[in-house]
Amino acid sequence: MKINGNTIRPGNVIDHQGRLWVAVKIQHTQPGKGGAYLQVELKDIRNGTKLNERFRSSENVERVRLEEKPFQFLYAEEDMITFMDVKTYDQINLPKSAIGEGVIFLQDEMQVLINCYEGEPISVQLPPTVSLIIQETEPVMKGQTAAASYKPAILENGLNIQVPPFVESGDEIIVDTRNLEYIKKI
Repeated sequence: MKINGNTIRPGNVIDHQGRLWVAVKIQHTQPGKGGAYLQVELKDIRNGTKLNERFRSSENVERVRLEEKPFQFLYAEEDMITFMDVKTYDQINLPKSAIGEGVIFLQDEMQVLINCYEGEPISVQLPPTVSLIIQETEPVMKGQTAAASYKPAILENGLNIQVPPFVESGDEIIVDTRNLEYIKKI
C-alpha cells in the first residue's frame, strides 16, 4: 500500500531500496528554505543495519503489512531457536539473530509473536515483560531509602540490571524486555 512520505510513523514497516525497514524515530523538519520533510531513522528488519532518510510530502513509499502469528518457544540449539505454531503445531527454526539481544529472555513455553512477510518469518516480538529471579545482589544497607539509589543485580539469565535497595537475592522481579529495566518485585 502506497503512503505519503510524511505520514510514516514509528513502527511502520516500509519497502525502501528493495529492503524491508521499520521506522524507529521520526522528526518533522521545516527548513527556512525549501519544503518541509520528514527525517526518519530506519532499521533493516533482516540484518539490523540503520539508515537515516529524508522523505518529502511529494514522495510516496510502499508500506508493508506484516502478518503476526503466535508461536511458542521450544528450545535453543547452538545458533538456532525452535518455535512451534500454537494453532497448527508446525515447528520453525530461526537464527538467534532474528531476536537479537532479547534472546536472553526466552523461557520454556514462552509465547511470542513472529512477524511474517509473504510467508517468510522476519522478526520475533517478545512479551513486553518477563519474570526473573535475582541470582546475586548486594545486601540491604541500613538507613538507605528506596528513592535514594539503585544497586546492581545479576539475574538468573546472566543479565545485569539496576534494582531498588529493598530487593534481595532470590527475589522474583518483573523486567521490561524492551529497555532492560526493573519494573516491580513480585
